[in-house]
Amino acid sequence: MRIDFMSALAELEKEKGIGKEVLIEAMKQALIAAYKKNYNSAQNVQVEVNEETGDVSVYARKKVVEEVTDPRLEISLETAREINPHYQVDDTLDIEVTPRDFGRIAAQTAKQVVTQRIREAERGIIFKEYVDREEELILGTVQRFDGKNIYVELGKTEGILPYSEILPGEEFHQGDRIKAFIVRVEKGQKAPQILLSRTNPGFLKRLFEREVPEIYEGIVEIKSIAREAGDRSKVAVHTKDEHVDPVGACVGPKGSRVQTIVQELKGEKIDIVRWSEDPVVYVANALSPAKVLSVEVMEGEKKTRVIVPDHQLSLAIGKRGQNARLAAKLTGWKVDIKSESQAEEEGILPLAEQDQEPYDEEDEYIEEIEVSFHDRQSREE
Repeated sequence: MRIDFMSALAELEKEKGIGKEVLIEAMKQALIAAYKKNYNSAQNVQVEVNEETGDVSVYARKKVVEEVTDPRLEISLETAREINPHYQVDDTLDIEVTPRDFGRIAAQTAKQVVTQRIREAERGIIFKEYVDREEELILGTVQRFDGKNIYVELGKTEGILPYSEILPGEEFHQGDRIKAFIVRVEKGQKAPQILLSRTNPGFLKRLFEREVPEIYEGIVEIKSIAREAGDRSKVAVHTKDEHVDPVGACVGPKGSRVQTIVQELKGEKIDIVRWSEDPVVYVANALSPAKVLSVEVMEGEKKTRVIVPDHQLSLAIGKRGQNARLAAKLTGWKVDIKSESQAEEEGILPLAEQDQEPYDEEDEYIEEIEVSFHDRQSREE
């Protein structure tokens, strides 16, 4: 039985990834509890497990005294010197007190404790593994459903994907393979709680890293993302390499890279724009595909006033204000958009001609990309 027990520990270590020392320590604690419960022992009991043979021994640590008042804690000097003549008063010694029937009693009492320790160790290993993967992309299998959540099998554990974190119109069935973003990992009573999302902006960022080698390698950097999941997103990109076009890298040959992401997001529109440390340029770019005549920056209010041609006003604002709203989220600046005729009526003059040219050139380039992605849907908005 002892050999079988040690073999079982070795098998658990191999299958569960729990160190044998963790299991043996759990076993020791269980045996101590069993001994104290069944033999009315004091707190000075220790248990030793021979890792080679599986033999279990119980020892009571006792203090050497002239006169014994508590035999569970003390041993007389005379008795101690029968064991070793060098013992003196106040010395301590360990005496083996393993009962003959201890193996049977200990096994019955320790089983539940050992099982619990194994479960705790497993939960700790799983938590450590997944907490290090927060904000990463993960692939899983849809396992089951309840009224609020989809449960996704991730291998050693399962993740929770709330219905509020899936794209509008998405439907999943048991056994479907699914990509998701790990938002948060928390310790739970029975298992780690792994919260997943497909609407988080981080999900879109990881998809770009997956599809665009320049982003994965750090040549192109995603500076900001504004997302209304399932409908439209804006992504601001930048590079320090003057030989690399950050927008073109994200688009890919004939739009192949961004189209793969659009398909994963069930047709969600994606505007890719150039980031700039100059808020005038950045806000103008962020309002793509609309053309911008001028941008006035009000630093104190963290606000910009943008003037666009009359025929571009609805495009700049977007359906239900979406384009302007996403541009504001992307840049971190409030955006007040006025048409050219409105600006003239209010006595607001656009900036000098030389300030307009970069925006027109940039917008034409990005608008061309946008049209190729969405079959001119952006223009129709």
